[in-house]
Amino acid sequence: MSLFARQMPAAPAWDAGDALGDAPEDVNEAFRRAQAILQKTFGYRDFRSHQESAIRALLGGRDAFVLMPTGGGKSICYQIPALVRPGTAVVVSPLIALMQDQVDALKSLGVNAAFLNSSVSWPEQIEIEKAVRAGVLDLLYVAPERLVQPRLLELLASTDIALFAIDEAHCVSQWGHDFRPEYRQLRILAERFPGVPRIALTATADEKTRAEIVRELALENAEKLVASFDRPNIRYRIAETGSMGARERLWRFIAEEHAGDAGIVYCLSRKQVEETADWLTSKGRTALAYHAGLAPEVRRSVQQRFLADDGLIVVATIAFGMGIDKPDVRFVAHLSLPKSIEAYYQETGRAGRDGEPADAWMAYGLGDIITQRQWIAQSEAGEQHKAVQRAKLDALIALAEAASCRRQLLLAYFNEQRAEPCGNCDNCLEPPDCIDGTVLAQKALSAVYRTDQRFGVGYIVDVLSGKVDERIVRNHHDKLSVFGIGRDVDGAQWRGILRQLVAAGHLVADGEGHGTLALSESARIVLRGEAPFMVRKPSASSRTRSESRKRSSRRNAAVPGLQENEVELYRTLREVRGQLARDANVPPYIVCHDRSLIDMVRLKPRTRDELKLVHGMGDARVTRYGGAFLEALSGAAKAS
Repeated sequence: MSLFARQMPAAPAWDAGDALGDAPEDVNEAFRRAQAILQKTFGYRDFRSHQESAIRALLGGRDAFVLMPTGGGKSICYQIPALVRPGTAVVVSPLIALMQDQVDALKSLGVNAAFLNSSVSWPEQIEIEKAVRAGVLDLLYVAPERLVQPRLLELLASTDIALFAIDEAHCVSQWGHDFRPEYRQLRILAERFPGVPRIALTATADEKTRAEIVRELALENAEKLVASFDRPNIRYRIAETGSMGARERLWRFIAEEHAGDAGIVYCLSRKQVEETADWLTSKGRTALAYHAGLAPEVRRSVQQRFLADDGLIVVATIAFGMGIDKPDVRFVAHLSLPKSIEAYYQETGRAGRDGEPADAWMAYGLGDIITQRQWIAQSEAGEQHKAVQRAKLDALIALAEAASCRRQLLLAYFNEQRAEPCGNCDNCLEPPDCIDGTVLAQKALSAVYRTDQRFGVGYIVDVLSGKVDERIVRNHHDKLSVFGIGRDVDGAQWRGILRQLVAAGHLVADGEGHGTLALSESARIVLRGEAPFMVRKPSASSRTRSESRKRSSRRNAAVPGLQENEVELYRTLREVRGQLARDANVPPYIVCHDRSLIDMVRLKPRTRDELKLVHGMGDARVTRYGGAFLEALSGAAKAS
């Protein structure tokens, strides 16, 4: 018996033969079948955002370009047409983890899916190729470099192809943070398979990147569907490191607001990743390190544990995350600045994919700004590329330094306007105080200039503070008029002033990595007082730590959408789901999402038909897992 025949569920509620037969001439009729699949297979009642438009385009044989935020349901846009159109849908995916996750989820729904990548053995590859030729495979996931190989192109040319889906399409952009050169070869699909509809999808692309995707993938005539970039369930919080270090701030945030929650912590370097993971573990949390320097089997193990376990923290470089489809990540933290708003948006978007409240938290300091700018200056890229990267970094710095609504600024970067402040970011919840810091800025710039622009932040702060230091005395800088001119301001505030001067471009760090500061041409405007220099006062929380603990304890104890007396049943159902997942050797969210469990608690279904009314509980899930959930619900009803 074929491997793929064994994977098909017994007696699906919808006719697989009809779904894979001749394509209907009437797109409306095809769309009615798509709606039936949405409800019976995926367990959802309605399409979201631009899903319907994308599906109609593919069912009509047209190309589409779809930009939706993470968690917006991009995969539905091609998975359902793959089940309606005849033939096999080919999905281009950049990462093994992403392929594995998508295929596991589809198999749990009774969909015949497979992937071809380096983890597949030769005998398995041969069997997958036989399934493609026989037309029994609904979806085939492949890496871009494999898809353009002659062997696979010849295989696809010998069979019916339902559609091509190019996921994570922003990887085609040479200006982007996830550039993959092999993505640019995918325009060959338009040339080799002109009658097969193609869809490109991404969650992160500014206007320049969108135009590049369309051009490089030959999608000029595609239907272009751009959803809102807003993720209203995510709370954006950005703090500058001051007297309290970034790690200590991180621990306070996790301990007070996310005790027991799953999360991701991003760091710039491999060393920082490993040290932070060890430090969090010493604090009592299960934290695993992930970076490209680890052995492949170690990285796979970390990914699998993160997907399967509740409450685990992964500390990682940017090598981790793309394709990790864990819906209940409750926080994403950055211990330093990312490279761009696109990177920040994509990485923070891995929180709260289930639509429930989540946090995007970041701590940064002057050293982050200097390091990022030095990396750009020292890179071997051309000057045009460096200019683009500097502009992207400056936009992120402006977001970090802003005193206004973070969400409005974030959306504006992607050319989306929000009329009112969001009420769900740090600046909206605790508006920072801004003061006219022109005099302070002039003192700081003067100190840099009069010490011959040869020293770093710490030295300048010591000079301003009047600290009698051996180096300062040896350099005769204790005799300067600026020595001690800032004794009335503490060191943390001076470091904040210097950080904001660097962020504004009035001070620049040397390109050699020594950390010395020098005046830029624009510093003259500040020194002459020709324009005010507004600064944020050092952040001080308006609530006490005890108030924060009360808020966080309520947040951790509560389950959104449920009353306090319903939480115990919810936890029982989570335990049932966990056991079902272990028995099936899949992550818990493959069995069902948290929202499905909340629906079960609220609706209290007693039969399989009633269970199908629960969000996300399609026919295959009810057939496989419904008995265990119904038994738990029945037991709880009797006990009450």
